Amino acid sequence: MFAYIWPVVLVVLANTMYQICAKAVPGNISPFAALTVTYIVAAIVCAILYFAMNHGGNLLKEYSKLNWSSFVLGVVIIGLEVGVIYAYKAGWPVSTLTIVTSSILAVALIVVGLLLYKEAITWNKIAGIVICLVGLVFINLK
Repeated sequence: MFAYIWPVVLVVLANTMYQICAKAVPGNISPFAALTVTYIVAAIVCAILYFAMNHGGNLLKEYSKLNWSSFVLGVVIIGLEVGVIYAYKAGWPVSTLTIVTSSILAVALIVVGLLLYKEAITWNKIAGIVICLVGLVFINLK
């Protein structure tokens, strides 16, 4: 059970800190400049964690196992991060940005699951889509 729960806890904690940090990026700096520091720090931490968890590991040998996904993920993450930073610069409140984007994302991923992974669309998923859409209306009411 722990192996099932701890990654979700990590994602929630990390995402909470991520939103706080993204909202705190100074308004007078280019998000791309800020993200260069972010990714240098991330690369260093990843290398340290790799060697800490793989005593005697060979990072270059690990790189030989890569496929396209790591390269595309790098570009996609930049889009995600820059989008969030610009959304906060545009005035989105921290209390609603993630709810709005996550609701839209949930609907999009149901379609992706159907088209790419042949996942079934159930009545529960349809109800979830409706709830997400209704929630978006309520979140954005002034």
